[in-house]
Amino acid sequence: MGLAYALAGVFLAVVLSGIGSAIGIGTAGQVASGAMTEHPEHFGKYLILVALPGTQGIYGFAVAFLFLLKLKGFEYMITPHMGWNFFFGALPVAFGGLVSAIYQGKVCASGIMLTGKQPAESAKSLIMAAIVEFYAILGFVISFFAWLWPLSQSFE
Repeated sequence: MGLAYALAGVFLAVVLSGIGSAIGIGTAGQVASGAMTEHPEHFGKYLILVALPGTQGIYGFAVAFLFLLKLKGFEYMITPHMGWNFFFGALPVAFGGLVSAIYQGKVCASGIMLTGKQPAESAKSLIMAAIVEFYAILGFVISFFAWLWPLSQSFE
């Protein structure tokens, strides 16, 4: 049963952060497509802002990969308590990635509109999007620290 809890956490880390990234990229991509009808020469600047919400999905994937590596070889020794440790350890990157990617996509969409009207100000939109990214990084760091927690601590 413990392995099922652990794998559910791994699943949530990948799926929720991936859903957030897909929504964020979709939001920014729609605006970029419209903006390119007027200013196709800004494609490079738009591309960075469209791709930025995709990093949350990468964070979720990285945490899931690390958790799976840690589980390998211990599959039959994972107690329910240990499984819950993995499950809750994955939640910061899962929910942090979901929410921050969606809102980062909205910030990036606004930044694309700013870049279309004032190309010299595109760096400001990138900075605003990076502020939202910070919260995804916090979720990743907390989940990473959960990965560092030794399995032996869970046996007590």
